[in-house]
Amino acid sequence: MGKILVTNNKYVYEKYKATVEVIYDENFTYLDVLEYVRDKVHMGHKLLTHPLSGSVKPNETPYKTIMISKDKNDMDYDSLNIIEESITTAKKFLENKPTPKWTEKVLDDFRVIDLSLIDNVMNKLI
Repeated sequence: MGKILVTNNKYVYEKYKATVEVIYDENFTYLDVLEYVRDKVHMGHKLLTHPLSGSVKPNETPYKTIMISKDKNDMDYDSLNIIEESITTAKKFLENKPTPKWTEKVLDDFRVIDLSLIDNVMNKLI
């Protein structure tokens, strides 16, 4: 099964752009990534990783990478339910406390965390 990575993390893009399709937009917020994936699910793509994977809260990190199927089929209602609930959860966190304006060092740490989460999935698929 083909896969697509949707990310706003330049480390993920740089590492995987030669081996898998990567949809990368550095201007996407965490919520933008979720909403982009939701739109892809509406078009028939299926979630291959959970949108809220990892222990970092949506209002702590600005970076998110989600794997979806490359193939499109009928809309997967489980994927739709998961992504919609993830968007609702992320909005709640962001409304309660917006993501801080982190230093570049902290942002780098969050990029590394996000990369390690997708590395774990990619390593299992190889």
